[in-house]
Amino acid sequence: MAIPKADTLGKSVAAEPSMMTGAIPKRDWWDVEAVFKPGNYCYPAKPEIAAYHGKNLPGVFGPAREWDPESDDWQLPENWQEIIMKGLKERLDKFRSLKIFMDCCVRCGACADKCHFFLGTGDPKNMPVLRAELLRSVYRNDFTLGGKILKTMAGGRPMTFKVLKEWFMYFYQCTECRRCSVFCPYGIDTAEITMLGRELLHLVGVNTNWILEPAANSNRTGNHMGLQPHTFKENIEYLCDDIEEITGIRCNPTFNRKGAEVLFITPSADVFAEPGIYTAMGYLLLFEHIGLDYTWSTYASEGGNFGLFTGNELMKKLNAKMYAEAKRLGVKWILGGECGHMWRVLHQYMDTMNGPADFLEVPKSPVTGTVFENAASTKMVHISEFTADLIKHGKLKLDPKRNDHRIVTYHDSCNPARAMGMIEEPRYVLKNVANNFHEMPANTTREQTFCCGSGTGLNTDEIMELRMRAGLPRANAVRHVADRHQVNMLSCVCAIDRATLTSLMNYWNPDVSVCGVSELVGNALVMEGEKERETGLRFEPLAGMEG
Repeated sequence: MAIPKADTLGKSVAAEPSMMTGAIPKRDWWDVEAVFKPGNYCYPAKPEIAAYHGKNLPGVFGPAREWDPESDDWQLPENWQEIIMKGLKERLDKFRSLKIFMDCCVRCGACADKCHFFLGTGDPKNMPVLRAELLRSVYRNDFTLGGKILKTMAGGRPMTFKVLKEWFMYFYQCTECRRCSVFCPYGIDTAEITMLGRELLHLVGVNTNWILEPAANSNRTGNHMGLQPHTFKENIEYLCDDIEEITGIRCNPTFNRKGAEVLFITPSADVFAEPGIYTAMGYLLLFEHIGLDYTWSTYASEGGNFGLFTGNELMKKLNAKMYAEAKRLGVKWILGGECGHMWRVLHQYMDTMNGPADFLEVPKSPVTGTVFENAASTKMVHISEFTADLIKHGKLKLDPKRNDHRIVTYHDSCNPARAMGMIEEPRYVLKNVANNFHEMPANTTREQTFCCGSGTGLNTDEIMELRMRAGLPRANAVRHVADRHQVNMLSCVCAIDRATLTSLMNYWNPDVSVCGVSELVGNALVMEGEKERETGLRFEPLAGMEG
């Protein structure tokens, strides 16, 4: 769907109070109904996709059917309200955090201007406090004494179709980035509320295709792209062909090899689509450079976990494949690539969902001898901390001048940064492989980083204007360093970011490209026996070539 030109949309964001109403609301928030129209909602899941998930996880994804969000009849189960209220009660009983989040908010508004969706749309229901209130009002109506007695006077609302429509619209205008939680004085995690809100929607079959279809592919083929094992292997071999053309060095990765020391898992987009393929080429060169004894799996061929965007049951199911494959292959530990939601699931959920992985060893670098104590339980190490350790111990021969044609900034991907504290390691790597590095403003990076605006399964083309609005705060921070320092490369450690930020930069900052940190590592590596390098991994001329 066509969206306005960047200068037109930029003026709209600044001048129009609300994307939905075009004006400051003159009624109470719960009197303003969600209106679905082309371009402001994600397409529902295809019936065959919903049926596939329903077969694997009965009762979790509701009835499979054709339905239209723009219609007043969503083909819901006859007892859909009862299903949702029962599901809400079960989750209140199971997750103490949910009840705390429902009870402790004082509506101070500290989170309001921290959400990129609110900043981009001006819609009050995109303030995290009010997005949570969409669920909290139903909770208050049926699960608190005050709500049961005073109803609307206590801020309670019954579960109605109008409320369901709000849930579908606004729980899919949240990327679960958790920036709002950094500023909440009570530590309310709006992302958890969104996740549980989506779970409740799934119970009655209200879901989106761009999440459920990749999740189905991951369950069926091992990766969200739906690549068959031979295709996954061939794609990596094609990347090895390109590396050989560029460097004269032939990388020889192995697949499904039992007895390897390390199992390497990365998002499938890294071996399939630009710019991720250049990140994968960086991995391949690094592993060849240090002689790592590792293998890829063509079955656990996806680091990303689209279950995170649906709910706990599917997240657990998809995550289990990594441990199952590590056990089948008999590796010692797992090394993970640049993927945001893989590391969110790993760091926050994997131990309680699928662990402890006692059949694996505490990761130890075979090159430096460093024991990664932070991974003592999960048995997985992030590629950035692994690479940073190699650099710190002088194990890599690097020529950072090869990246002098890149003036680099760094986007802290929300999940690695806020969810697992992966903040300094990528920067350490960047400063050793690139001579020209500039930080974006401090209130847009590290724990306070702005989201790409399209995470958590929202990187779908039918909501492109919404994505460009939500990504504007990040794009403005990039524009800041582009104007002041001529930055032309935005680096990150997340596959979804590499995809979504590319669209965002093309729209708001067309002179800025996007890359993974490991791509710049691959450019800078001086390989033993390499031919004279003329190009980088993108086949573009390199600066500062060795004589």
